[in-house]
Amino acid sequence: MDTALKEKFLRNWQKYFPGAALPIGFYYSPKADVKIMPKAPQAHRCVIADLAKVRHGKDLCLGNASIGCGGGKRFLGFQTEPVPDFAYFLSYGIPGKLEGERYKKSPEMVREHLKHQQPFQAPEDYVIFKRWDNMGTGDQPVVVIFFAPPDVIAGLFTLANFDEPEPQGVITPFGAGCASIVDYPYQEIKSARPRAVLGMFDVSARPCVPAQALTFAVPWTKFVRMVNNMEESFLITKSWGKVKRRIKTGA
Repeated sequence: MDTALKEKFLRNWQKYFPGAALPIGFYYSPKADVKIMPKAPQAHRCVIADLAKVRHGKDLCLGNASIGCGGGKRFLGFQTEPVPDFAYFLSYGIPGKLEGERYKKSPEMVREHLKHQQPFQAPEDYVIFKRWDNMGTGDQPVVVIFFAPPDVIAGLFTLANFDEPEPQGVITPFGAGCASIVDYPYQEIKSARPRAVLGMFDVSARPCVPAQALTFAVPWTKFVRMVNNMEESFLITKSWGKVKRRIKTGA
């Protein structure tokens, strides 16, 4: 990562979002960092739960074998096929065999939904997550992820739309928590106009984040634009000053 950009963001983040949590970034790696890789899970374990430690400053490396959720494997790009009976799992289940989450009305609707959420193949065997202040010159995030309350989200949302002529510089697609911070924003990288992704509306993942937190995941090229726009945007206005004071005090 470019040191000047890292420091510029840290300086302006503290200036315009005082006291707000730093974001984390992720990138793919051909090598495992065993020092920061959790043991293979013995039972279901949500990727969002794993990221709680990253938000508090501990680096994380994940590979296919260290992810404890079928959805996590799929939405991080390590598994392209859904788990067996996924259409029933996401809808009303199979009596006596599988409890359904009831996030979609029917298995048929799930199958139609999956046509709009095509999987991607991870470019490397491992993915690294690091909080912004832990990143060095050898780290190059492809997506930057904020876990933030509404006032901070409002600032990020407005900044993401600052240099966009169209009204949808931010999207909110349906999906798992890990899909909203990895799958969707990672696939936005391929777009000529990459958009930020507002997420963490996954009811199953909500217990893994603070009650007031949503996520805001930004493809790298768009994030760089956002950083470079901060000092000429609404963030320097009196209107934002009122919100900034509330962020600082936590009121």
